[in-house]
Amino acid sequence: MTFRFDNSWLRDLPGTFVRVAPDPAPAPELVVLNRPLALDLGLDAGLLAREGAGWFSGAALPPGADPAALAYAGHQFGGFSPVLGDGRAHLLGEFLTPDGRRFDLQLKGSGRTPFSRGGDGKAVLGPMLREFLISEAMAALGVPTTRSLAVTLTGETVIRDGRRRRGAVLARLAASHIRIGSFQFLSARGDGDGLLALAEYAIARHYPELAGREVPGLAFFDAVVARQARLVAQWMGLGFIHGVMNTDNMAISGETIDYGPCAFMEGFAPGTVFSSIDRQGRYAWANQPLILGWNLARLAETLLPLFDPDGAKAVDLANRRLEGVAALYRAEWLGVMGGKLGLAAPNPQDGALVDDLLAALPGVDWTLAFHHLARAAEGDEAPLRGLFAGSPAADFTAMAAWLPRWRARLDAGSAARMAAVNPAVIARNHRVEAALEAAEAGDMAPFEALWAALRQPFVENPEFMAPAPADFGPYMTFCGT
Repeated sequence: MTFRFDNSWLRDLPGTFVRVAPDPAPAPELVVLNRPLALDLGLDAGLLAREGAGWFSGAALPPGADPAALAYAGHQFGGFSPVLGDGRAHLLGEFLTPDGRRFDLQLKGSGRTPFSRGGDGKAVLGPMLREFLISEAMAALGVPTTRSLAVTLTGETVIRDGRRRRGAVLARLAASHIRIGSFQFLSARGDGDGLLALAEYAIARHYPELAGREVPGLAFFDAVVARQARLVAQWMGLGFIHGVMNTDNMAISGETIDYGPCAFMEGFAPGTVFSSIDRQGRYAWANQPLILGWNLARLAETLLPLFDPDGAKAVDLANRRLEGVAALYRAEWLGVMGGKLGLAAPNPQDGALVDDLLAALPGVDWTLAFHHLARAAEGDEAPLRGLFAGSPAADFTAMAAWLPRWRARLDAGSAARMAAVNPAVIARNHRVEAALEAAEAGDMAPFEALWAALRQPFVENPEFMAPAPADFGPYMTFCGT
């Protein structure tokens, strides 16, 4: 089937978007189509292969599309901008799958909109392929995320960093594009009716179990907090660094969204930052839980009128909930780590066990450490010891003292449980860069090989498991604009 559109956002939320068509690509060429995803969505992959170059580049619109740029505000690195919005993206519409799921279909890099703020509205091939790879890797790892359906060349030349690059558009799917910044946009305008409408819309779309609650604003906030805490705990467990946790990049649905300067940490270092623009380390790996709380506080500020008509009471309700975010996150984090360590059941000593493990890991490859611990659970410590021996900054002494404490908490099923949640393959930075460099030169084979490996992250694939060579780095990522 083709897309069955039902554009509820444009119907129900006036004042939060501008209808605007994407720039028509002069010579579109489909570079990659996510056929497995198309199959899961009940879409006709053959039809997409024939028509996708036009539909996914802006050269043509799929039947029923009603393109628009969404408005939102946001705190970017702590500074508030009352108007941001889709400056290089177009929501084509919401489509329904045969089994009733609803997805936004958005083009990214598809041209200027009223929110472009002087930008060209374009994207280039490398960053779009990067988002495709990382978002699909996250999906295979079981992390809630936007998905990538296709990348299309536009036939245009785009200038980035003084270089002529090939223009490209990403076709992205999301449960929705409602962000914390969407609420901030209406709050900054004092639009109480709009805030209520957006909250009711978000509840109906993402939290229908909350419909009819006496104070839906409070229930909604609690539900968002729970999903965001779980999401960030999953990021942390995988060594994933989002890189730009601005409030406009945090989705109300609890999905990971906006893969710009993101990357996976290799050697464990809590202060790891990859983003070229994060010069103060605001969004370092270790700071992500802190920014989670900060962002949720900004959401709470917008929802105060929905908590209680009495301003003082509303602030008190918000503060009480925000005071509980750290404990809620800690519980989610220990749940994630308990799974990674194969612990038989929660225990009051889990926190100390996890903290002491982290103290033993500096410099050690994060992903391989947990992958090899599954072998150590069965008595084979050799791969783990070899990993420490290969890291100049690592010392096995603390790990050797920790292992007996950990093994005392295991049962017969621990190793199997660990193997099911600790990946062997992640999107290692040197592999990603090699695939993108080859793709930009016209060779998609390395990209396809890496994508195939990332679709099976728990299957050992030695070619894609090795850490970056010593001469790779220091690694830096860029937002692509």
